[in-house]
Amino acid sequence: MPTLPQRSTELEMPGTLEMSPAGLYCPAGGFHIDPWRAVPRAVITHAHADHARSGCGQYLCLSTGKRVLRERVGGSARIDTLRRGEQVRVGDVDLKLVPSGHILGAAQVCVTHRGVRWVVTGDYKLEADPTCDPFEPVETDVLVTESTFGLPIYRWGDPQDTADAINAWWRDSREAGRTCVLFAYALGKAQRLASMLDPSIGPIYAHGAVMKMVRAYRDSGVRLPPIDQLAPATRRAGGGRAMVIAPPSAAGSRWLKTFGETQVAMASGWMTIRGVRRRRGFDRGFILSDHADFPGLVQAVEASRARRVYVTHGSTASFARFLCERGIEASELSTRFHGEEGSDESDVDQPAADSDSPALPDEQADEEAVEETS
Repeated sequence: MPTLPQRSTELEMPGTLEMSPAGLYCPAGGFHIDPWRAVPRAVITHAHADHARSGCGQYLCLSTGKRVLRERVGGSARIDTLRRGEQVRVGDVDLKLVPSGHILGAAQVCVTHRGVRWVVTGDYKLEADPTCDPFEPVETDVLVTESTFGLPIYRWGDPQDTADAINAWWRDSREAGRTCVLFAYALGKAQRLASMLDPSIGPIYAHGAVMKMVRAYRDSGVRLPPIDQLAPATRRAGGGRAMVIAPPSAAGSRWLKTFGETQVAMASGWMTIRGVRRRRGFDRGFILSDHADFPGLVQAVEASRARRVYVTHGSTASFARFLCERGIEASELSTRFHGEEGSDESDVDQPAADSDSPALPDEQADEEAVEETS
């Protein structure tokens, strides 16, 4: 983990955004963006645990994300919200939140100070997703972008083709009398996958950690197919006809052994790398991510028309170098987090292709959820 100075020279225009021991800080507004630890005032891009830490004095998020953020940071937390595109004055800066398309309630943070606009993307994707608002490009002077999948090998196909492949796998497993277990991050990915399933094939069940977020999505107005929570003593759920959605940390657990014969699969952008699926023992790997792929990252950066780009979370060195080669002034921005989809599919600090076995920080948060709800 890098040691960060109190004030970093990486960022220009001191007083707008700078790095602090708690992460990205706006002195002119008196708030942190996605702080790494508890702070008095936090502006949150989305509710994944590596972006939304509990214990802050005050949170600000997009209105559509309030319920899922409440699940993440606790019932007593003070959570204020902004509507999509609503602008407010905070200290000496103008602040607004614009959808990023990552998960329900995910937003880009737009900060304008002395006529200069900064946009912090958080995590984002450009693909359509019925469970959240779509990504909206924002023109800016300075852009802080994620680069989770910032290598050219990462290119997603049509999500409908992925949905068709998952449903075909489910039908084949049903005919063989095997329960399908699909591992997906409990917040965001699990709900998106549920929306892609064909419930006529069989019953859909979910691990308790997933169901907690399913309820938060439904309470937020998102329509999902019928999903039942598995009882602790469940045996052979759905008589071998079911689809079970579970967090990745449930893989290899005693809980998984209650279903009898199973077929197990993982849905993730990391499934692009066949060796990841093989090492983790999945029968199938479906390529589906709630992050932009490489072409999507490039498209988002170019659409921003930023004169300065900071690259964080992921393949930072490679992606910054690529942007520089295209004539865009870009450099890396240090982050505390490593590995892909941190806390329900969020971030990488090193390129997966350079790693022998990429970490999935999402599983760190999911591990806590498994212990609480299994």
